[in-house]
Amino acid sequence: MIRRREPVPFAFVAEADRFRSNVTPPPRERASFGQMAGRWLLGLTIIAGLAGSLVIGMPALSSDQPSPETQQSQATDGH
Repeated sequence: MIRRREPVPFAFVAEADRFRSNVTPPPRERASFGQMAGRWLLGLTIIAGLAGSLVIGMPALSSDQPSPETQQSQATDGH
């Protein structure tokens, strides 16, 4: 008995779900010491930059100065 399949333009598309390759990809090469050191240095540089910008930006975020609403202008002092 002949099984009827849905018509597809390419036969390999219909059989793609059953296909398994017996070819394994080659193993990844290990990174050299220079590459590992470069990655660590780049990561540390990014972290140090973020930490430095946070330290430098903290004074601008602090509210030690009086707000503009509580300051009196010179016009109200009669000057």
